[in-house]
Amino acid sequence: MALLTLGINHRTAPVEIRERVAFTPERMAEAFSALRAASGASEAAILSTCNRTELYLAGDDDCAPAVLRWLAGFHEMEPADLENVLYLHRDSDAVRHMMRVAAGLDSMVLGEPQILGQLKDAYAQAREHGATGSFLSRLFEQTFSVAKRVRTQTAIGENPVSVAYAAVSMAHHIFSDMSRNRALLIGAGKTIELVARHLSDAGVKDFLVANRTLERAQALAEARGGKGIVLSEIPEHLADVDIIISSTASPLPILGKGAVERALKKRKHRPYFMVDIAVPRDIEPEVGSLADVYLYTVDDLRQVIEENVRSREGAAREAENLIISGVQEFLDQLRALDAVSTLKLFRQRAEELRDNETEKA
Repeated sequence: MALLTLGINHRTAPVEIRERVAFTPERMAEAFSALRAASGASEAAILSTCNRTELYLAGDDDCAPAVLRWLAGFHEMEPADLENVLYLHRDSDAVRHMMRVAAGLDSMVLGEPQILGQLKDAYAQAREHGATGSFLSRLFEQTFSVAKRVRTQTAIGENPVSVAYAAVSMAHHIFSDMSRNRALLIGAGKTIELVARHLSDAGVKDFLVANRTLERAQALAEARGGKGIVLSEIPEHLADVDIIISSTASPLPILGKGAVERALKKRKHRPYFMVDIAVPRDIEPEVGSLADVYLYTVDDLRQVIEENVRSREGAAREAENLIISGVQEFLDQLRALDAVSTLKLFRQRAEELRDNETEKA
């Protein structure tokens, strides 16, 4: 059984490309069916986050060229658009890569814990669509075990600087006293929950949370003494906020240049601070061209995060050693299973030969 990992991430591709190959939940069933048909792989899983899109495939043949063509076609792109930003890992290298991803060693934020949950969700989704078998299931389970070992036996996960923390840190460049500012948070997932916590710690007291479903927006907002609204209500509140941080799974932009221009006139051009953590992006890139708007994407948070990476290099080395051991354990498991399968086949063949000899006698 051959293993293949193919993907792009924050190191190989800018957000402009990453958002084009992101998979939305609505198209995931279609994606699994088409991917397996196009690649010939017997098992498949898809991981799609703001910082990476990765495909994990198990089969008998090298299906990389077919997978590249399929990935480009599925997202209405040309293979040439992706060739220079894709990475490809096979067999033991693919195992090591998955374990590094799960442990947070390949993340923009070194050691961040969210990626493990996202990988578990990707595995659950693949199982739900009947796309995994014994091989990928065994690999995912071993990967989760190694990631847990890394988190408990090293300091990689202690006080990591998250994307949410980095976003709030950048707000201090614009607003020195954030207790006077009102924040609009778009989305109600785990990242926005973290953003709300860090903003609160930074002194922000007035929160507005906008989400597709009002109930989730209200639940998050009320925990911080704020107000929840639905996405369609954003324009009427836009002029009253100073900080906007967005992270949704919407395939289309939520906040456009026209709406921000109208709000700026009402604000008499008091500045906006915006961070768009989403991929695909929630805020139209053209918004950043407005004179009184400071718009940042997830890629712009890199400098804040890299300072954190340098302080955790020792823990990262320990984690890499644990992953090397984890890869070897997985390969040993496969060899043991292969030996058992070979022995069963040998015994079956011996019995067939014996039966044939008995019939001849």
